[in-house]
Amino acid sequence: MPGDESPTLLRRQLGRFLREKREGQGLAIQDAARAVQLSYNGLQRLETGRTVNPRRQDVRELCSLYEVDGDETKQAVDLASRAAAAKDEDGVTSLGGLFSDAFNMYVGMERSARRLTSYEVQVPGLLQTADYARALIGSFLYDGTRDEIERRVEVRLRRQVVVTRKATPLALEILLDESALHRIVGGPRVMAAQLRQLAEISKLDNVSLRIHPYAAGFTRGILHSSFVILDFGTDSKGQPIEPPVVYLDGGMSSDLYLEKPELVRRYTEMADTIRRVALDEKNTRDLLRQVAKEKYGDR
Repeated sequence: MPGDESPTLLRRQLGRFLREKREGQGLAIQDAARAVQLSYNGLQRLETGRTVNPRRQDVRELCSLYEVDGDETKQAVDLASRAAAAKDEDGVTSLGGLFSDAFNMYVGMERSARRLTSYEVQVPGLLQTADYARALIGSFLYDGTRDEIERRVEVRLRRQVVVTRKATPLALEILLDESALHRIVGGPRVMAAQLRQLAEISKLDNVSLRIHPYAAGFTRGILHSSFVILDFGTDSKGQPIEPPVVYLDGGMSSDLYLEKPELVRRYTEMADTIRRVALDEKNTRDLLRQVAKEKYGDR
């Protein structure tokens, strides 16, 4: 519903889409602006989500310049309309399957983030093996075709480039509940390979992986679900490029995006609390290898 949508999130998503399409065409921002008769500052504001009322005609002309196909152009124009109609209210946005892959809100944020801190009860998509991802996606799309499942697996694996790329890789911190090591996905061989890969990838300088053990009990006395804190870094003047956002996976319902500083602060404090009782990186790797060997027969 429009009342559940944040104009700032929608504008930011539209800006990301237009910026990526421009860069994909190898166009400098000043050249693109000139081609559609926008000022440099006007296009820059649009790409950074700071245009309060994005004009549909501007979006159409930019999509034409960037050779965007008809379906995605229609969705971009629709996104501009929704951004103009939405109202800032409580800093909580509910979105469920709003757009196609090109407009996936979370994936767009993930690509733009400089740092991502996540508490997970299953292996997160950015660190999944193909077989683990295939088992999860196949279970969710239990009546999906093999081609559809494989397409989604491929999309998930492509997302992982943000962690392994050489230029400005994502700083990734995963706080992984110990239950993820024992809840079997795809069978023992899949689990053994997945845990072994986690142990290896956690050696990367930009990755911190720590297990939140059963022995730590309940964080602040509650059983909480997974959450992701996305931080977009600062500009040359030390100002945030974009405000941080907390993402809550809705599972069978709508996803939630929390922008309100007070809500972001609460989840940041929750992550701090988990971090204090989590295993360190070395003990985490030791536990991953131990479970892979003793429970899943890894050799």
